[in-house]
Amino acid sequence: MPVNIPDTLPAAEVLKNENIFIMNQSRAVSQDIRPLHIGILNLMPNKETTETQLIRMLSNSPLQVEIILFFTKTHISKNTSSEHLTSFYHSFDEYKNQKLDGLIITGAPVEHLEFEQITYWNELTQILDWAKENVTSTLFICWGAQAALYYYYGIQKYDLPQKTFGIFKHSLNKPNEPLLTGFDDEFYVPHSRNTYTRREDIAAHPELELVSESIEAGVYLTISKDKKQIFVSGHSEYDRFTLRDEYLRDVKKGIEIALPEHYFPNNDPSQTPLNVWKSHGNLLFSNWLNYYVYQETPYQL
Repeated sequence: MPVNIPDTLPAAEVLKNENIFIMNQSRAVSQDIRPLHIGILNLMPNKETTETQLIRMLSNSPLQVEIILFFTKTHISKNTSSEHLTSFYHSFDEYKNQKLDGLIITGAPVEHLEFEQITYWNELTQILDWAKENVTSTLFICWGAQAALYYYYGIQKYDLPQKTFGIFKHSLNKPNEPLLTGFDDEFYVPHSRNTYTRREDIAAHPELELVSESIEAGVYLTISKDKKQIFVSGHSEYDRFTLRDEYLRDVKKGIEIALPEHYFPNNDPSQTPLNVWKSHGNLLFSNWLNYYVYQETPYQL
């Protein structure tokens, strides 16, 4: 089944060219089916890139999904036009009296700041409070996961001596977890972060389960026992060239940065990276939609 997004959203043209089935809203309403309503709180600077990556992942499912894009009112985006935000995004105020089947909260490039220093922290905590009562399941990505673990459970983030940057091998701590259905015993995930969460801090909370991690990259997937919260430390939604573009961006700015690990063939940035995480990324999002959203959400929200 397709993802239902506005025809004029830039992601639509990109995804149609990839043979991903995009349905316009007029056709969607003619079908006798209730789509899953999935919100995306997009905290990344280049919102068009992130929304395309996430919608691509959410399309790999037999379920019809309607996407609602959210932004924070208390932070003015410098990298996304106001026209794009006005045309396609909503503020939390517009939906605070409604419910959603699922919600995704992205990462954000604010790791160097304490959580309370973030300009939109108060607004984000209001959304986190609302999500606990009004969303069937919420998936938090990278900094979004760290922020939610801190707010809900008091779990701190810590600075890394060197950025975790590259493609890393992961293993399964709990293979029978529905979120991991179809996963290989070992699989790969992109990471790009300067902070981390300690596994012992997660283990100290009996209401949380660490279901996947990496020897090199550390904690990866943490799930609340009630399945309403999924914390993802990596970026399974990244496309083939995301890490390359991040690396070249920082080099251009004169920032001292190492090559992303296990990414470029022969560690040569002129060579095309192999995408060895795509199938895992698709499984992660389709399993979340199926087992934690579709099978748990009521028909009447």
